[in-house]
Amino acid sequence: MDSKNRMIDVQDVYFKYPHNNENESVVALDGVSLHIEKGEFVGIIGHNGSGKSTLSKLLNAIIFPTQGDVMVSGLNTKDHENLWTIRQTAGMVFQNPDNQLVATIVEEDVAFGPENLGVPPQEIRERVDRALAVVEMQAYAHQKPHQLSGGQKQRIAIAGILAMEPECIIFDEPTAMLDPSGRREVMETIKRLNRDKDMTVIHITHFMEEIVDADRIIVLDKGKVVMEGKPRTIFKQVKRLKEIGLDVPQMTELAYELRSAGLEIADDVLSIEEMVDALCQ
Repeated sequence: MDSKNRMIDVQDVYFKYPHNNENESVVALDGVSLHIEKGEFVGIIGHNGSGKSTLSKLLNAIIFPTQGDVMVSGLNTKDHENLWTIRQTAGMVFQNPDNQLVATIVEEDVAFGPENLGVPPQEIRERVDRALAVVEMQAYAHQKPHQLSGGQKQRIAIAGILAMEPECIIFDEPTAMLDPSGRREVMETIKRLNRDKDMTVIHITHFMEEIVDADRIIVLDKGKVVMEGKPRTIFKQVKRLKEIGLDVPQMTELAYELRSAGLEIADDVLSIEEMVDALCQ
């Protein structure tokens, strides 16, 4: 692929956390190389301790590689002159929306990022309105964030990142603290950003259903990339995923159990609709 279309390029990256209780350094990433193209929707999965969150912080230049290079839209995160540009290019949405909301009124919260970037007031107004429209929260512009549901708060956190006009958003388990309806709201927003706005989306999650529509899935285990490919290719490897402590989407699991019981059914079923079709045949 032409490197001009690269949003993210991670080249042979190692990351060590300083000493633990036994005075040993902890290797979180162990020679990771991967790339993400502009406009791609990539899911990243791995059990706890696999290096997912470390990777997300490296992509947003919150931390820096011990060895190797992380390039964001052609800029190296190690070059400190690039930091502001990189953090504007790649926005980050965290697990707990309460940690990202800073103001007492929703629209002020969304305006916080552009204000810090020195955007003129008239343009801030336009950006806030646009961002709230994208996450379908215009009606809540004058509400207090603490009065909103978890899913609504997370959508406001996403609007706050959108108002800074990034090319890419990294979602680090954004639905982990939400109930099913909040998760659905946030996932619809994420998919819409990728589909309608052509935004590059990196979605780190432990809910496998959330990434069945991704363009590609990257699987981390013990700080290494162990699998990479389209959702169908990855999820049909049920046994291998279970060996590294991961689940698969419920319908893929059901297809696996039915095959084990002797039923002839495809091994790459991802959704309820596909399962219904497979069973009706």
